[in-house]
Amino acid sequence: MGKRKKLSAEKRKEAKQSLSYAKLMNVPSSPRKMRYVVDMIRGMEVNKALGVLKFSSKEASRGVEKLLRSAIANWELKNERKADNGELFVTRVYVDEGVTLKRMRPAPQGRGYRIRKRSNHVTLFVDTLNINEAK
Repeated sequence: MGKRKKLSAEKRKEAKQSLSYAKLMNVPSSPRKMRYVVDMIRGMEVNKALGVLKFSSKEASRGVEKLLRSAIANWELKNERKADNGELFVTRVYVDEGVTLKRMRPAPQGRGYRIRKRSNHVTLFVDTLNINEAK
C-alpha cells in the first residue's frame, strides 16, 4: 500500500471512530422490503423512531428496532453518559444488498425455475442535533 493511500485510510478510520453506529448483517429478507421500514425512521428522533418500529406490522421492523437500540447503546458508551430525551437523532441509515442464495424449483416439462433468496445489510448512524447543524 502506498503512503498516500495509507494516510487517507487512517484518516477514514479516525473519522469513523467518532461516529456512533450499528450494523445488521445478512438479514434474510430482500433489500427492497427493508428499505420500506428504514425510510420510515430516517431523520427521526430516536424515541419516536423506536415507537414507530415497535408498532409497525412489517417483519423487518423487529430487526431495525434491535439495531437502533444497539446504536443508542454505542453512543452512550462512547460519550460516557445516558442519552437525554429528544437529544439523539437517526442521522443516516442505508440498506445494502447482501449475498443472494440461488436455488432451483422444479417446473413443468422437466424445466427448473430459478429462485433468488436475497439478503441485506443495514447500517444505522445516530448523533446529536448540534453536530448535524454544524455540517
